Amino acid sequence: MFTLLVLGSVLSVGLAAWAAERSLRRTRRQTRYGRYAPWVHPRGRLAAPLNWVTDSRLLRRLCERIPSMVFVSNVTDVVYVNYVVDAHRIAPLVPPGLELQRLGESGDQAMVTFLSYRHGHLGPALFGRWRRLLPSPLQSNWRIYVRHPRTGSLGVYFLSTAVDRTVHALGARMVVEGLPMHVLDRASVLVAQDDRINLLLAPGHGTAPDAEAHLVPLPEWPTDGPWRRAFPDYGRMLAYCVPQNRALSVQPWHGQVTRQEISLGRPYNARVQETGLRPAA
Repeated sequence: MFTLLVLGSVLSVGLAAWAAERSLRRTRRQTRYGRYAPWVHPRGRLAAPLNWVTDSRLLRRLCERIPSMVFVSNVTDVVYVNYVVDAHRIAPLVPPGLELQRLGESGDQAMVTFLSYRHGHLGPALFGRWRRLLPSPLQSNWRIYVRHPRTGSLGVYFLSTAVDRTVHALGARMVVEGLPMHVLDRASVLVAQDDRINLLLAPGHGTAPDAEAHLVPLPEWPTDGPWRRAFPDYGRMLAYCVPQNRALSVQPWHGQVTRQEISLGRPYNARVQETGLRPAA
């Protein structure tokens, strides 16, 4: 009798979870970009179970109950790759509830950035000095620049983010609202003796973004380039793209926009000292 009661309870819980999952999928629909874009792990025996976990609306709804906490990292090897593009090309990527920040005299330009960097012992601030025992994954954030029309708040919207550690990707994917985190199969930022930088983001068979760049330092700030379509000078372009002080994301099922503040911990002038890079010939 006890066994039947246990089996009946398990069956009831399973049916309730199935019904809740089906209900949540009607409101939290799959998207091409952002937090509800498809998630595929690049390799390993745990790929299929992890794909199921990260795709579950119910599990992610339950993770929303976890209290937010402050994370700290000593970031190094920062590489910005920026594109000034026609605004109409990326306007469809902005979720309802946010507006694209438009640039240029006629407002017909916009910027897309992917920012890659090496973490320095990423972990909760409450760990204190014990955080130095934690690993230092490589992360890449692919973002557009948006505005909340009701409050006027400016920020970035992450189309995709990726990291080369499964544990970090899984935690961010399930808990952090604004980070649509994927897993990179391989990733590296290598600085050569002549200060050339080689960046590799390889998704393998997963859904992380894909990039390879070979960059060299500029002898001085340029006076002309594609950025001139949106900015009067190179310094103002850097002042626009380098800060990452706020991330905005939308939850239409709650009727709200989430704002997450980011503190880089260094003044703007210090952060742009190594941003003067161009593609290698």
